[in-house]
Amino acid sequence: MREVYVIGVDTLKFGKYLDKSIKDLAAMTIVKSLKDACLEKDAVQAVWFSNSGWGRARGQDTIRGQVALRPMGIEAIPITNVENACAGGSTAFHHAWLGVASGLYDITLAVGAEKLNHPNKFAVFSGFLGGLDIEDLPNILDQLSLYGMSDEDRKKMNEHIQKYSYYDKEKKKKSKTIKQKIKDYKDIFDVYVVLRQWINKDTMKKLRKLSSGDHSPFMDVYGFAARQHMKKYGSSIEQLAIIASKNHFHSSLNPNAQYTFTITPEQVLADRLVTWPLTRAMCAPIGDGAASAILCDIETVKRLGLLSQAVKVRASVLGSGRQRSFDDIDIGERLSKIAYEKSGLGPQDIHFAEVHDATAYGELHQAEALGFCPGGEGGIFAESGATKLGGKIPINVSGGLESRGHPIGASGLAQIHELVTQLRGNAGTRQVTGVKIGMAENGGGALGQEEAAMCIHILEAPSK
Repeated sequence: MREVYVIGVDTLKFGKYLDKSIKDLAAMTIVKSLKDACLEKDAVQAVWFSNSGWGRARGQDTIRGQVALRPMGIEAIPITNVENACAGGSTAFHHAWLGVASGLYDITLAVGAEKLNHPNKFAVFSGFLGGLDIEDLPNILDQLSLYGMSDEDRKKMNEHIQKYSYYDKEKKKKSKTIKQKIKDYKDIFDVYVVLRQWINKDTMKKLRKLSSGDHSPFMDVYGFAARQHMKKYGSSIEQLAIIASKNHFHSSLNPNAQYTFTITPEQVLADRLVTWPLTRAMCAPIGDGAASAILCDIETVKRLGLLSQAVKVRASVLGSGRQRSFDDIDIGERLSKIAYEKSGLGPQDIHFAEVHDATAYGELHQAEALGFCPGGEGGIFAESGATKLGGKIPINVSGGLESRGHPIGASGLAQIHELVTQLRGNAGTRQVTGVKIGMAENGGGALGQEEAAMCIHILEAPSK
């Protein structure tokens, strides 16, 4: 296998792009990546295009990459469409890496583009069901009901609510107008008509009950996992708030982040509960965006004179989840061990990391799974300041999914952009000092007790 380098990267600022199409977003990021790599589009020999929601939202179920890229003149070459839930962007990067590493291509492109903002918010949340086994949905929902709270959980939640006057704030919320209520009913009905083609009536009732409010069943799974960790190891909601506050601080330094405001741990705790113990500020928002990366072999790097900006891929690992119990080794720990072996490195050699934090608990868990701290000590590790800019191993200096944003098909490539930017020393006020090695972990979907897919990448700074 040949050595592979990243020579061009870009991430659009994540947020709302109501006046832009997937075609527009893809073109915007690709043009910037090509400029970063000092290349014309004709130099690209193969493309991997990541997107999850275009089919559900706009009917573009297939040939998405070909449709998205032809308007900007990228055609004729191999274009492979990638859908791997939230791990789609990193999966596209993995295959672009494989294309070069195998010797099949010299220059490849990975791009992810996603539009999640939609006039019907219920359609957005229902779209996340595609990250589960739809045919097994009745059993999955029965299992989710087992993830309910114990009496002790409810007691702690009620104490939290009283401490932060949660109900009082909710009572002060402005009531919806009749017009808004009618729109909600219409939107729910429109989603119901679509889902009834695949889901029976009883399952729809269970789904409606579990999906009440502005969250998907995924948040209930994260909430259950967080509660289990709290019971087993003594971690706390305050530690989760520290993680979320830290990531909001990081994102305030990132011009590409969806959220660029800071928030204190106390404000995180006082925010609206999504599912105990997760508040809204601990969860990734809905957003649009695109990101891309250009990869090549060492001879091409030298030919283009880009040694000073070429970031080496030390390891690229893609794996799938497996059937297991909560107590067995999870996918993040399993795949990171493979990545460490391939790179000849260990967790002690990683200077900073971008991890999949769809919730603050996700970051806590991955800090343990990737070996940055002992199992059960992720909350303590964050509380110590080790994961903040200037700490032992800064995590999610971009702001992470919680604050940078999470347009599904682009998120994994946004992580790659952050790693490359940091390793080149171009991150400005959020620059991690003296970094040589960075790591990215990106998971997607859920089957059983873990993610359905995951990628781990380890990158090395250019030789100066």
